[in-house]
Parts: sequence; structure tokens; C-alpha cells
Amino acid sequence: MEAKNTDLREKISILAGAAKYDASCASSGSGASSGSGATGRRFGMSVPEGVCHSWTEDGRCVSLFKVLYSNVCRYDCAYCVNRASADIKRSGFTAPELAEITTQFYRRNYIEGLFLSSGIFSDPDTVMEKLIESARTLREKEGFGGYIHLKIIPGAGEKLIRKAGLWADRLSVNIELPTDKSLQSLAPDKSGKEILGAMGDFSNVSNELEEARHKSVFLPGGRAKTPDFAPAGQSTQLIVGASDEDDRQIIKLSSSLYRKFSLKRVYYSAFTHPGALSRHSAAFDPRLPQMPGPPLVREHRLYQADWLLRFYHFSASEILSEDEAFLDPHIDPKTAWALKNIGFFPVEVNRADYETLLRVPGIGAKTARRILETRRSRSVNFDTLRRMGAALKRARYFLTCAGSFLDRPSDPQRIRRLLADSDGAGLQLPLFEF
Repeated sequence: MEAKNTDLREKISILAGAAKYDASCASSGSGASSGSGATGRRFGMSVPEGVCHSWTEDGRCVSLFKVLYSNVCRYDCAYCVNRASADIKRSGFTAPELAEITTQFYRRNYIEGLFLSSGIFSDPDTVMEKLIESARTLREKEGFGGYIHLKIIPGAGEKLIRKAGLWADRLSVNIELPTDKSLQSLAPDKSGKEILGAMGDFSNVSNELEEARHKSVFLPGGRAKTPDFAPAGQSTQLIVGASDEDDRQIIKLSSSLYRKFSLKRVYYSAFTHPGALSRHSAAFDPRLPQMPGPPLVREHRLYQADWLLRFYHFSASEILSEDEAFLDPHIDPKTAWALKNIGFFPVEVNRADYETLLRVPGIGAKTARRILETRRSRSVNFDTLRRMGAALKRARYFLTCAGSFLDRPSDPQRIRRLLADSDGAGLQLPLFEF
């Protein structure tokens, strides 16, 4: 039994480490030491590997067991630490092993769910079947009711995607790179057509079942049971900086993916050279850019731009015009838009509609709704705005309250100097409104 536990611990170490570079589930596992205390046992010991933290749409932090089914891979993607040519230790789980480990972690309150992906160790259908088997075993044999996120393997058939969505809460297929040209250069075994095809298959099945669920309401004798299909939707990941596409191309692609496939989320992962990820990886590949470190500020600005697409009703062309290639690294994209459209301001908060309020830097969706609610009974002033959560350090230049200014928007260059890096050019997606 001890040998079995040791083997499983080694598998967790290898396969959790191999999974941690997928940004679709951020962030990291615990780095706590597993050494013994004075009594030979440690109080409050945390799981050293495999547990990551992700955030729900309502801002809650959840812990997931993030792991690969196998890190054996036929593909030789230049940017991947698990690529076929990498000199790394390989391993793989069985479905019962994964179910057992996930259940134990859940019962010990380490995790609230599972994030499961895999290297492409066989043909896409076979790999997808193994992921489905793992989820089915966890649900049926272990009675697991927690969150499950499965990766769709591009090239797997629609029937398998349909099966996966019946066991998982969310499915995702990583688009990886912004263009087919970059994919062919850095990941020649992968097909952009297959990746988009998998997204389309998910969307088609989801729409089909939603339509069936809607029609069932009107059936004689009551509502027919329509199975739930990945109720948390689908997402994808895009690597930033491994290829030479600019921010405008990335934002246009993300906007298109949201529109065509109703994605819940596009995740952006700042490129880190595989030589920096594993001591076994080759230090140089002529296909990859040589840079001192991952472009974290660029990743951060793309997340902020993505926020504008999803929650602030901006179009891709408003965020970056045809003569702008990259987001400003020193100010957030909403403020950048405001400075380019200074004639749109000031906005009077006691008269502006919801869409107009969303355009004001420092006023987010929650604050805009609070303003509309408050205006039903009384006028809004600057003190009220501050209590509502408006960031007046930015908003002060772009609004009035009952005609009064805190600061007039007369000089965009001056405002830019005052606001540059005012959010610290943070290195992770902010939870505040902007």
C-alpha cells in the first residue's frame, strides 16, 4: 500500500507540474514545505502540488485540482514544456486513480473541483475518451458533485464532445496562437481548423440542447427532461508573445470568438520560454522569441481590454483602431479610449444612461447600476460616488455632478501624465472596476 501511495504522489508531482502552465485555471499550487515539525507531524499542512485557484463570474475564489491525465505527447509544439522532444519525466494516470485522488482531496477540503487536460499520447478520440472516462468514473462511482473542467482535444468527434459535456461543468479547447501562420510555425501538428471546429461543435450541441429544453416547456403533460450540457460553458487560452501578432489582432480574434461561439472566457497567457520552465528543456529554439521574461504587463492590459469587450460593451475597433497596434502599457485601455475621445466628456452622472456611464474611467458596471438606482430617489454627488465605489482618481476628469467639476477634461496629455501607471501596471487581472 505504501508503494502505491508513493507512486501516486510521484504521478501527482509530475502531472500537476506539467499542467500548471495552462492559464485557463489560474493560479499556482501551494509551495509549502512538507518537512516534519518537532513531533514528526505538521499542523495545517497544505497540498504541495496540483491545487490552483480560479475565480467564478461573481468573484468567488475556488480551489481546483489541476492536473494532466498524461504528459506523454506526440506533438512537438515549440512553446510547450511537455512537447515530444522535451527531455522530461513522463507519467500518466488511470481513470480510477484520478477519481480516487480527486475524491480524497475533496473530502479533505483541499479542493472544490477538478481541472483535467492531457498530452496527446494517442489519436484525439482515444485521448478524449480517457478524459471522459475519468469524469464519468468520478461522477458515477464516487458520487462526486463538485466542479469538473475538461479539455476538448481538437480533432475529437462531436459525439465525444457531447458525452464530455454531460459529465463536465465546463469544457475548453485552447486556440493557443492568434493565426494559422503562427500555429503552423510553432505547433505544426495542430490544426486551426480542428480547434475552431471543436469550438463550433460545442456551440452547436449547446444550442441544440437549449432549443430542446425550451421546446419541452410546451410539451403536453409537462416539462420533458433535457440533460444539462456543460452549464458553465466553454473557454479557451491564447499565448501572448510567442508569435509576432500585435494586440489589435488578438483583440479582434477574441471579439470574434465571443461573437461566433458564445465563449464564456478567453484566457491570455504571457509566453514564458520553455527553457525557463524546465531544467530539462532546450535553451534555444530559433522559432521562439528570445526575451528577458514573460510580457506580464501586456497580458494584464489584454485582460483589461477583454473586460471591456465582455462587460462594458466596447467593440474591438474602439479599443484599438486600425492605426494602433498595441495597447498602451502605462494606462488602462478604458482611460486610453477616453483620452482619445475627450469630446465625449464630461458626462453628467445625474442624467447619463447606463451605457454612457460605463464609458467613464473609474466607473464600473456595479457602480453604474448603483448610480441609476440612487437617482430614483435623490441626486448623486461626489461623496455619494465615492461611497458607491467609483475610483474618483480617474473619474474626476470625465464627469460632473449636477454641473459641478472636480477637474475639467481640458488637457488630455496632462491627464495622461497624472494617470499613467496609476494602477501600478499590475501583473494580474484586477478585481476592481475600471
